[in-house]
Amino acid sequence: MKTKIAIACQGGGSHAAFTSGALQALFESGIQDKYNIVSLSGTSGGALCAALVWYALKKGKDPVKQLVDFWSDNTAQTPQERLFNDVLITTLEFTNKGLLPVFNTSPSSTIAKQWLSFATIGLRRRFTDFRELLETHIDFKEVAAWGVQPEAPILLLGASNILTGKLWMFNSLYEPIKVEHILASCAIPNIFPAVEIGEDAYWDGIFSDNPPITELIDPEDVGVANIPEEIWVIKLNPTRRETIPTAVDDILDRRNELEGNVSLFQSLLSIERLNNIVLQGGFTQEYLQGLGITAPIKIPRSFVEKPDKPYYIPFIEMSPHLQKSLNYESKLDRNPDRINYLIEDGKKQARQFLATRAEQS
Repeated sequence: MKTKIAIACQGGGSHAAFTSGALQALFESGIQDKYNIVSLSGTSGGALCAALVWYALKKGKDPVKQLVDFWSDNTAQTPQERLFNDVLITTLEFTNKGLLPVFNTSPSSTIAKQWLSFATIGLRRRFTDFRELLETHIDFKEVAAWGVQPEAPILLLGASNILTGKLWMFNSLYEPIKVEHILASCAIPNIFPAVEIGEDAYWDGIFSDNPPITELIDPEDVGVANIPEEIWVIKLNPTRRETIPTAVDDILDRRNELEGNVSLFQSLLSIERLNNIVLQGGFTQEYLQGLGITAPIKIPRSFVEKPDKPYYIPFIEMSPHLQKSLNYESKLDRNPDRINYLIEDGKKQARQFLATRAEQS
């Protein structure tokens, strides 16, 4: 019988091109034939990648092509788009270094909207309108016609309800996935206006689950039949920093990395506690069977380096040299050279992950 796996994709803006590369390598290796992919979760850029793969699997199409087509379309293609991208990233870098003055404007303000409209004249609509880009690559009308999707894989997208203050998750088990769900998970507050859905409004999922993890083993969220035996996490934010950040931009960058990791680590520690209780016989077999749990859930533990744990599997994580080359501003960079570099490193690290897992099996 195939091992049940869940794939969780951490958020990180354009850095999620790494996630795209990792997913491409996983599917090129045939994981869909070797494993039973019971669920996918993601936040922000990770939500985007998870949704693209989920849509392709539900359609019976090639997830690799789905990812390649989107990320090719998402990069700066024309000279005008490259100029716009490079000026934007350079301006942000200078501002965060304190070399340019800061002008705080709301992304919902008339001034911000007028400036964006003027600055993007002559650029492709799909380059400047994230909604249109998403709707080009996922037919949300078709998804709506599917209705709820109780069969694997289940898709979970993390977001934050800014009116109620509660963590939130959009779940294909209970509602058709909408373009607004992905937009909400990607809505960085100082860049995008809040996404309104019904009577509520949402911001980026980095404030809640980055990515959803504990929900992947909750029968109420994925169904008893879809409890995974292993959780594979594609991680974007580095865990360790070799030096203490003192420059303004380095402090901003490190703070963002820590914010991106805190919910992930808390979720993994919660599952570790559950695993330890299972191993020590703290639950009756009848209770565990009701939860769909037959053995400890295999989760990544490399961030505390405990490979002796029986459920240890390493993260799929960026190469150290790539991590050091990135910063807060590069999360918005759509230069094709950087995007392709991220994708290729994702492929390399995913292949190494599969090789390591095969050795441990």
